[in-house]
Amino acid sequence: MNDNEPILQMSGIHKRFPGVTALSGVSFRMYPGEVHALMGENGAGKSTLIKVLTGVYSIDEGTVTLDGKPIVPRSPLDAQAHGISTVYQEINLCPNLTVAENLFVGREPRKYGRIRWKEMNRRASELLRERLHLNIDVRLPLQDYSVAVQQLVAIARALNVSSKVLILDEPTSSLDRSEAEQLFRIMRKLKQEGLAILFVTHFLDQVYEISDRITILRNGEFVGEYLAAELPRIELVNLMIGKEIELAERRTRSESSVGGRTEEPVAAAVGLGRKGAMEPFDLTIRRGEVVGLAGLLGSGRTEAARLLFGADRADQGSVELPGAKTASMNPRLALRHGIAFCPENRKTEGIIEDLTVRENIILALQASRGWFRALSRKRQEEIVLAYIRKLNIHPSDPEQLVRNLSGGNQQKVILARWLLTQPKLLILDEPTRGIDIGAKAEIQKLVLSLSEDGMASLFISSELEEVLRVSDRIAVLRDRRIVKEIGEPDINQQNVMKAIAGG
Repeated sequence: MNDNEPILQMSGIHKRFPGVTALSGVSFRMYPGEVHALMGENGAGKSTLIKVLTGVYSIDEGTVTLDGKPIVPRSPLDAQAHGISTVYQEINLCPNLTVAENLFVGREPRKYGRIRWKEMNRRASELLRERLHLNIDVRLPLQDYSVAVQQLVAIARALNVSSKVLILDEPTSSLDRSEAEQLFRIMRKLKQEGLAILFVTHFLDQVYEISDRITILRNGEFVGEYLAAELPRIELVNLMIGKEIELAERRTRSESSVGGRTEEPVAAAVGLGRKGAMEPFDLTIRRGEVVGLAGLLGSGRTEAARLLFGADRADQGSVELPGAKTASMNPRLALRHGIAFCPENRKTEGIIEDLTVRENIILALQASRGWFRALSRKRQEEIVLAYIRKLNIHPSDPEQLVRNLSGGNQQKVILARWLLTQPKLLILDEPTRGIDIGAKAEIQKLVLSLSEDGMASLFISSELEEVLRVSDRIAVLRDRRIVKEIGEPDINQQNVMKAIAGG
């Protein structure tokens, strides 16, 4: 740990957008020769803070000092000139150019106006070998190499234009364990050279493996700065999630209310996984059961759901369905076997904004019938009006464009679409995100009602109290793997959070 003066200090940072305060009085500091983890849930302000530091956004209030001198980065290029560079989760290099060209693009060594190719290739090889211990042919296109190597090339480029602060934004999100370990070896070497490294990730194990110091943000506000060695994992999780909202009492079912539940499986994942996205996992979901997926953002909840439905193709394991077993699950097959999926992003993967409420609701049912067995307009209206009443969708006009509805009512439209297909298993990924408390309560009540009628549900939510409230069993995920299953009577906040924290 370095006890010298901070190389970077941000004080009282405020950033506002129309109707939204993204950062409110946030302070942050970094020391040379240190890996500093920036932690927080989705919407905590991490990305905004980085964009303020790198000149993407201007600062409304507050100061930034680097090496004891005040700076006001006007752009990412200006930030680089000050010695601050960022490597983003999505590698922003040119895959069709060579490794050397990517390292020196815009700064190629020239003589008489012509690029000195041999000199550029030599310098690129030396840079990779000396700074990152990476020996590759820099004359080959970047796309010929793995994502891990591309990530290291992006870091090398950042180091070539920056020598004080390196920001790594979710650098391990597309890497497997061995590739992440290779990156960590490089980070330790750079730390020994005196570089200050800002590490943004959702992987708790990696935070404690590589970080010296942790800063936590929540809802755009500074929560605290801690030495990693002195902050227990369970306390880190508590600080990230917050304690502002008390958990409602979890609904316990009477004997008469579990009539729909049986031991009959509706779907079972067996060693199901996808390299770089989700470690192989086993999970059985039974008739009438609500299985919750709990974990921090980035833990693999959505990835597991998409593999089970076949929205993403698994490269390991299989999905066992009643009377069938498939290693190549896909949405068409899932629908045929009664599996429906309400995705996390309703705007881009759920509703079709230019269609009416009626057209959105009828979509999946019509697709399952085939376009040569079209439902009559009268039949469509009968079905849609019934579900508008059943789910209390407002406004109740089926010819209203769905884009004009509130987020909660759009979510109900998507639910109506899939309920029309009478699924055996309904996968709900963040079904209550961004909607008001009343709509949340209605959707939770609907999930419990459907389970009592025999429908199984896989329920994913970033709000732990929701998962606790509706689940019969909870699978806890951490770092893209299922680490524990918790069933009644052991479902409570403490047990789930201990499993999330691990260690």
